[in-house]
Amino acid sequence: MRIVIAEDAAIIREGLVQLLADRDLDVVAAVGDPDALLAAVDAHRPDAVVADVRMPPTHRDEGVRAAIELRRRHPGLGVLLFSQYIETRYADALLADGSAGVGYLLKDRVLDVDDFVDALRRVVAGGTALDPEVVGRLLAARGTLGALSGREREALEHMATGLTNAAIARRMEISQRAVEKHVAAIFDKLGLPRGTEEHRRVLAVLRYLDPGRGPGRGPGRFPEGA
Repeated sequence: MRIVIAEDAAIIREGLVQLLADRDLDVVAAVGDPDALLAAVDAHRPDAVVADVRMPPTHRDEGVRAAIELRRRHPGLGVLLFSQYIETRYADALLADGSAGVGYLLKDRVLDVDDFVDALRRVVAGGTALDPEVVGRLLAARGTLGALSGREREALEHMATGLTNAAIARRMEISQRAVEKHVAAIFDKLGLPRGTEEHRRVLAVLRYLDPGRGPGRGPGRFPEGA
């Protein structure tokens, strides 16, 4: 797996490089600003980018804007936002084109490097890896998906964090068969097309993140003033 890291804090940047290298991941570039990130990805064509949300010069949204531009230039590029801030509009903008392969983890909540690497692998594979606090904020911001029951919404929330059915069953303290029934009901109620289980899970998560997206809806815009 080839990775580009974008982090303006030198100590964190170098720490990430070393941690990933220790797990046999190939960090092809580690940069400190969005322009260097764009150039590095164009030059190296990595499998994924790990980027801070707030970067120079204003430390507001340069990192995520660069990530959105990179997804436009390089469809299928995995993007893992790694930040200490929860900004739901950033997740909205990054997922506005209906594509998958996106993660959003919080720096102060990643306590296990292997969990971080697992999340990165899921993103590269086209899945999602969202911190539960990020998911909770998205749920609060958007409200619930009206057709789903409370337990179905809970299962979908866990799906958005990247959990498997077995892990969801443990988290919800129900059987795996019960989770499978909830997942099947989610697919049916959201009107998701037939396909592979993984593909439909990703579509369900995308619908969860943007419940206003209907069939045929085009790409969204980055929020004004973001």
